[in-house]
Amino acid sequence: MLWSGWGDPAKATALPEPLRKLLQDLLGVRAPETPAASFGEVRLAPVALSPLVLAELRAVVGDGHVRSDDDARIRHTRGKSTPDLMRMRAGDGSDAPDAVVLPGSHADVTELLRLCAAHRVAVVPFGGGTSVVGGLVATRNGFAGVVALDLARLNRLISVDAESMTAEMEPGLRTPQAEQLLATRGLTLGHFPQSYEYATLGGFAAARSSGQASAGYGRFDDMVVGMTVATPRGTLDLGRAPKSAAGPDLRQVILGSEGAFGVITSLRLRVRRAPARRIYEGWRFASFAAGSAALRRLAQEGPVPTVLRLSDETETMIGLARPGELGGLAADAGCLAIAGYEGFEEVTAQRERAAAVLSESGGVHLGTEPGESWAHGRYSAPYLRDSLLAVGATVETLETAGFWSNLPRLYDAVRLSLQGSLGSPLVMCHISHVYGTGASLYFTVVTAQSGDPLAQWETAKRSAGEAIVAAGGTISHHHGVGRDHREAYAAEIGELGVEILRGIKDRLDPRGILNPGVLIAQAPAAQPGVSEP
Repeated sequence: MLWSGWGDPAKATALPEPLRKLLQDLLGVRAPETPAASFGEVRLAPVALSPLVLAELRAVVGDGHVRSDDDARIRHTRGKSTPDLMRMRAGDGSDAPDAVVLPGSHADVTELLRLCAAHRVAVVPFGGGTSVVGGLVATRNGFAGVVALDLARLNRLISVDAESMTAEMEPGLRTPQAEQLLATRGLTLGHFPQSYEYATLGGFAAARSSGQASAGYGRFDDMVVGMTVATPRGTLDLGRAPKSAAGPDLRQVILGSEGAFGVITSLRLRVRRAPARRIYEGWRFASFAAGSAALRRLAQEGPVPTVLRLSDETETMIGLARPGELGGLAADAGCLAIAGYEGFEEVTAQRERAAAVLSESGGVHLGTEPGESWAHGRYSAPYLRDSLLAVGATVETLETAGFWSNLPRLYDAVRLSLQGSLGSPLVMCHISHVYGTGASLYFTVVTAQSGDPLAQWETAKRSAGEAIVAAGGTISHHHGVGRDHREAYAAEIGELGVEILRGIKDRLDPRGILNPGVLIAQAPAAQPGVSEP
């Protein structure tokens, strides 16, 4: 993956000149005065780990699986949020780990955690590196160094239980690998987030990912029926049955914990039969309110398509719902909805019944071309962000979710906060995931970079987070908490909620070495010689 951008460098393209001109006229975007840094210009601090610690790490996983060279350190620096990329483009490698360690087994992970706890070395679990909320930046204060625990070697399909329709898989599998392995058995996970090409199964679980087909297949945390987790205190084996009344479900403690409580070393996941048919189509609604009402009706009364999403007027006008054909829709296009159906013989009947509901709700059928265009370009939007950054535009996303009755208030609150903090940005939104009780809102913001674009976005993001909390939404529907949402998350769950999470972390990770500073604020440094509980 590109060290200072998204994905495959060969797929990066320059922004077309007409679009650059439009950004200049519409938003005042101007080319940056300073060119982006080259790979060799990234500034790295010296490796902080002692030769003794590095030797002990190598003794666990082998010489070839501990790397402290510049290439490995740079490629494991931060995630892929816009601020992350801005810092890398400026040559700022200050958050680079001191070493990258690649364990090959659960036993390796447990021994590495024991070793790092003994030497007070912070550990950042690393999957695909796709976090967009600062989830891969550890606090260094009070630690002897930082290692990135890259799980790429834990990439096996361990077993398939065809009778129970579950598969045990290791966390370092990227989604395309997992799908290929399952496809040989006629199976699928059905998890297709925008990060599909590069994210890993362990990362999905750690951040409670939600794929674009969640209306049909469910969120990733719905798919997890069991897991094995390595912690500095020992191993957790969770999930004896699909559901249980035997006390609080500890699987839910690990899901969404972003590596702060333990390292997932295997997952037992619900799988589905790979669909024989896939049909995606477009619908037009006169307004976002009308389209939202139609989606709510489907979510509550059925039938629910496998994919169901709705762009607001601005996103439809710009054409962001079809990133491969940006600007391809007319200004009077209203709001574009995408409905997708995956399955077998039932697809025809399901599609007909859903079409009747959408038509009765004011929708105009646009045929399959808009849907197929969306499906073709569904993973390409991050490449567009790189192109926009290169010409001097700040472009970033944020998301939330709320109940249907509160969704209009939440939508207005976030848009107004972004407009108030950024002046005259382009703010686009779509409903990306639906439930019987509510839905998510996914915002994309484009604005001209100021003299200090990092501070500019930090101010806007803080304002949007405060607006989300005040309007009764959740600070994240599927991106996670990381460092960026930590304070807003604390406001959302309250002081007692933070104390509960702190208690869990103190028990599982008494030295505080696991991804310190992510999810909840770092605890005071433990004093040498203090016994662990």
